[in-house]
Amino acid sequence: MPRWRWWLIGMLVLAVAIAAGYFPVLKRNLRLSAQAPAKSEEQVRRELTQPAAANAGEPVGKAKLFWSSGARDGSLMAVTVDLPLPRDPVLRAKQVLNTLLAGPVDAELRTLPPDAVLLAFYLLPDGTGVADFSEALATATPSGIESEEMAVDSITKTLEANVPQIRWLKILVHGQEVDTLAGHLDLTRTFLVNARAAAVPVRPAAADNSAKAAPSGATGSAPAKPVAAGTKKSAPAQKLTPANPPGKLAPTERKP
Repeated sequence: MPRWRWWLIGMLVLAVAIAAGYFPVLKRNLRLSAQAPAKSEEQVRRELTQPAAANAGEPVGKAKLFWSSGARDGSLMAVTVDLPLPRDPVLRAKQVLNTLLAGPVDAELRTLPPDAVLLAFYLLPDGTGVADFSEALATATPSGIESEEMAVDSITKTLEANVPQIRWLKILVHGQEVDTLAGHLDLTRTFLVNARAAAVPVRPAAADNSAKAAPSGATGSAPAKPVAAGTKKSAPAQKLTPANPPGKLAPTERKP
């Protein structure tokens, strides 16, 4: 028998031995992977869309999220969860809203559609928050005034409990203003979040520039309005005193 055949037979025997030794390991790994819960498409999507900057190095705090109470009457219940809570109000709002969208452990207590995604969040200087959601918020929310109000209430109450800088909330769908959420609740208006919230301080850049452009010695008072030609200036108002009742001239102004 040629020598190369002996080499081929030896290599085949070695490959079979290696496969026999690896088979139990492969079988065990398959069994463990079958026992581990597989990640759904929703979980994978949320991991990709979750802002990493909100979690990096932020202290963990107690966040209060509002989901359905399960009473079938549109009421909500507060659930406290441990979350990284950034100091920046925009990052904090994104963090709590993304967690609210992820939903509670019991899927029956959901207030928002599982496919809805927070695309962006902005905070205006007057304390108005603008939350931009994907189209699934409007298309997958059950139609009905109760379910639509519960969805918006869960958002506003969650923001009120965790982001005290927000006064009002404007909801957009894919960057656009829509008439209703799912046919009933008006989304052309803003929703009250916290009437006592302090407005976000913003440096008045325009005022600074105008002050720099003003000539030296100028004051901050408004310039006097010019009087049109032929217009009589009104006389200064008289001070009403017991000696100067209404309808009479002051003693110093009586005619001789």
